[in-house]
This record gives sequence, structure tokens and C-alpha cells, in this order.
Amino acid sequence: MATTIKPAGKYAILALIAVGVFFGGKWFLSRPKTVGESQTVGKVTVPDAPESSVTGTAEVKMGFATNTTSANGLKSIWKQMAWNSQTSINYATGGAETMKGSLMEKAGINLQIVRQDNCTQSCTDMIKYIEEYKEGKTKDGFFITFMGSGIPAYLRGISEAVKELGPEYAPVAFLTTGKSFGEDQVIGSERFKNNPQSLRGAICHGVRMDGDIDLILKFAGDNNVPVNGDEKLYYPDALNLSYSNDFLVAVNDYNQNLKQTRKIVRNGKTQGDTTVGIDMVATWTPGDVNAMNGRGGVTIISTKKYASVMPNITITCKKFLNDNRTAIEGMIAAIAQAGDQVRSFDDVKKYACTLNAEIWDEQTGDYWYKYYNGVKVDNNTQLGGSMVFNLADMSKMFGLNGSPDVYKEIYNTFGKLQSKLYPKDLPEIVEYSKAVDKSFLMTVVSNHPELLEGKSLEVDYSDQITSTVSSKDVHINFEFGSANISASSTETLLDLYSSAITSEGLKLGIYGHTDNVGNPEANRALSLARAQAVKNFLVKKGIPAQRIEVQGFGEDEPIQDNNTEAGRAANRRVQIKLGN
Repeated sequence: MATTIKPAGKYAILALIAVGVFFGGKWFLSRPKTVGESQTVGKVTVPDAPESSVTGTAEVKMGFATNTTSANGLKSIWKQMAWNSQTSINYATGGAETMKGSLMEKAGINLQIVRQDNCTQSCTDMIKYIEEYKEGKTKDGFFITFMGSGIPAYLRGISEAVKELGPEYAPVAFLTTGKSFGEDQVIGSERFKNNPQSLRGAICHGVRMDGDIDLILKFAGDNNVPVNGDEKLYYPDALNLSYSNDFLVAVNDYNQNLKQTRKIVRNGKTQGDTTVGIDMVATWTPGDVNAMNGRGGVTIISTKKYASVMPNITITCKKFLNDNRTAIEGMIAAIAQAGDQVRSFDDVKKYACTLNAEIWDEQTGDYWYKYYNGVKVDNNTQLGGSMVFNLADMSKMFGLNGSPDVYKEIYNTFGKLQSKLYPKDLPEIVEYSKAVDKSFLMTVVSNHPELLEGKSLEVDYSDQITSTVSSKDVHINFEFGSANISASSTETLLDLYSSAITSEGLKLGIYGHTDNVGNPEANRALSLARAQAVKNFLVKKGIPAQRIEVQGFGEDEPIQDNNTEAGRAANRRVQIKLGN
């Protein structure tokens, strides 16, 4: 199906390169003779996520806004890409501008929504806005929305450009209004889904360092598959990445199986040239539709499986937020209420999707409604799928009301992943405590307990893992002959916690194993106790107990020869699975 939709604003690093904010020169030589090893990224594993609840609990359906604009309130511009996770913003506004009778009018926000798929321009505009706000040339508001795993790169780049203005003028993230729920995915042969080790030697094509590339990075890392991010080189034992600056062009390249010539790397040295094709593509709607209608394939990994990886995150100037606290809190409450309306009433969702089509000047309301819900092609493939948040979901994403800070784990996990793979482009990220201001949402939560009655997205975890997306062994040190975890394993356990958070919605399996020294029954009991100790650690960190499955296999499933000390050491392990 042909479409004219532009890139959905997810070009984190490419945008900053073009802006000239942060990134510059080439990061690899074109004909290296000696090169580094491919990178191991990610921590644990992930499988198909159960369906989440997408309903709200609003009892009364509000009337729709009029067709008359309202000029009252704090004047602001909001630049957004065409992405259904922002449907609640558009519904709250009532159109491309604040309409009379809309929630945004009641909140005192005179908002203008502008479609901007070009993140380069959005970053440029944000830098210009911050400079003008500092100089007193404007008192208006300015917001931009991007996908969550790209925020570390955006904030780093913009922060570098405006750092001379002082910390009070730094860009800051303060709001989430929804997330991708299947829409962003990697499409390719079913063999990659069924056997993740077949990623070794394969080529994944997409936009450099965008969120969909993040999906395959995490999937590879969860399955102990190294990754090569240099498209001039080919590592036979690693997943190799290649890039396009346009996600729809990337899909066309995939459909045509575009050929590339690369230098083969073995043992850290180049060994001649090889020609390779494209095995899979990282994309989102409508790229997923175009790929399925072209070359075809299945969903290898998606935001339906990594269920919280891609929330939308809104950025603005910290000084503007603090200067207009009451108005901003009112805006957040309005969007949260709109989200619960969209979640509670199907005719509201349909109406809101007609607003999407009008505001973005793209397709029809029926089109956006269809892909808001997502279309299940078969058991292996879904096209589209996004959702909006109510206040309970916003609160949960930022770790309020005693829940784990999900977005903190997303921000740090993917910021570190990208820094590891692209150290010259992103040597460091902005510290999370400086990157995100949760105080506005906290005030809304405190002042509007009635909005928290909206049902948050909940997962019905299966009783037992029957389908596995990834699996790997980790070595957690215990005191000899006991289930007490040694302090030396703290970092490993925290990595496991981060992986569990970023794969929210998936069942987590923890399976203990021992060597064959000692009594078999005692070994089985010890392996179970050690698996339970890991579970207890994660539960104390906030992972739901019903999400975690534990078993102890003792000495029954060795992976190496127990007749050697090295083999016995390898067999004393904890296996981690994510699945359903």
C-alpha cells in the first residue's frame, strides 16, 4: 500500500548531526587494517508480551469541542510527528489550535499543534526558542515530542548547544502521553525470530540509532549476539547494522534486497571484501505495511514484546516550565483526562483519530483508528499499534506512587547502549536526574486523585513460560553452599532488573543450575533456593512477584563437562529467560 507519510520523528542522532549541535566527523576509517571487536550489548532476554488492558474507567463521556478557535490562555506551540501515541494531545486541544469547549481551553493553554517529522528542524527550533526565551524575545511556550529511547541523544545535543545560557535554560523532559505498542518493529525472516543465534552474520537495515534499531540491539544483547555498528565492515559472527536517513527508503532497500560491499573482519583484522544483502529492516507504520506488502517477513521483535521501550517523551526549556508552573500542571491534567476519555469510549477514539488526520494532513481518521489499535496479520506479525496514557499510566512510567521508575531504566539502558556502540558520537549522556523533571506530574497526581482512578495498563502474566524469545546464562556469585548472594554480583543483578523493566509485559524465568559435586537432591534444593534469592532481589526492587517463574534443576542440565574445573564452574549458573 503506497503512502506519503514522512519519517515519524525518531532520528535521534541524525537530527543532531544535521543541526551541528553535537556530532561531527567520521567515526571510522574507510579502509581500516586493524579494527576492534564487535560489541556485546544488552543484558537479558525477551519474548512475546501478553495483551495489556487498553481500557479506561471514565464514567462520563465529555462533549466534543466546537469548531471555533479560542485565543485565551498561555500561547504555546507543540511540534509533533505523525504518531498515534499523541492522540490524547490532539483530542484535548480539539484540533490544530485550541478550540472552545476543549480540555486545553479549560486548562488555559492557547496551543497550536504543528506537524514536524524532521527532527533536525525540531532540534534547531528548540535551540532557537531557548535562546529567544533567554533574551526575552518571547514568553510563549514551545514543546517537542520524541520517542523515549532517543531522548538521551537529543538532550545531550541540545544541552551542548545552550549550555552557555546557564543550567536553568537547559532542555528537560517532563511528560509522557502514550507509547508505541507494536507499531515499531524489526521485520525479516522467521528464522531470526525462532533462532536468535542466526542473527550472527545477518544485516539489519534502518535509521542510525533510532528506536527501532534499539529494538534489535536489545534483542541481540539478550541473546548474547555481538553487534557491529560500522557499515563498512562485516563481522561473520556478529549482527551487522546498515543505515538509511529515511525509514521509508530503508524499507524500499529491504524490499529490493539492496547489496553492499564490505570488508570482512576476523580476529580484529580486515581480510578482503564481501557482498551482502539486507536480511531485516527496523521500521514503523507505515513502513511495516510497506515491508509486508513488498518482500514480506514476520515480526522478529517489536514494542509489543519490549512493552515499555518507546514511550513518547515531551521536551521544553526548564526556565519556561518553572515560570509557568500552574499552567503546565493544568495542561498535564487536561491531557491525562483526554487519555482516559480516548481509552474509555470507542467513539471518542474514532473522533480523536479524525483530528489526527486533519492536524497531520495525512490519510483519514479511519486509517489512524485502524493502526491505533493495530492489525494482527497472523500469529507472527502485527502492523501498527499505539496507545495513549491516562494519569495512572503517566505516573507509572515515571515511577510515582511507589512503582519502579520505568523511564529511568529506559533512558539509562538505551543511552548506555548507544554510547557503547557509537562512543565518538555519544561519549556520555545527560544524568537522568538533570534530564527529567517529574515535579510537575507529581503535583498533578497530588492535586487530582480522581484522575488516578483511570485504570493503568495491566499485564495478565501467564502461569508458565511456554514461548521464549531469548535466553542466556549469567553467573551470580553465592556464598559457598548457600543461597546468600555475594556483594560482587550486585551489578549483574541490577542489569537483570533493568532488563526486566525495559521488557515489561513479559514473564521472567529464573532457573538455577549446579555442577555434579555433592548429593543430587541437595544440589536441586540449593539451585532452587538460589533462583528464589534472585527473585526476592527483583521483587524488593518492584518487579511483581507473579511475573517471575523460578525453578531449580540442580546438576541435571550441564552445559559443559563436569570432569573439569572450568566445566563445573560454567555449570554453576543461573539461566534467565523472558517469554510467555
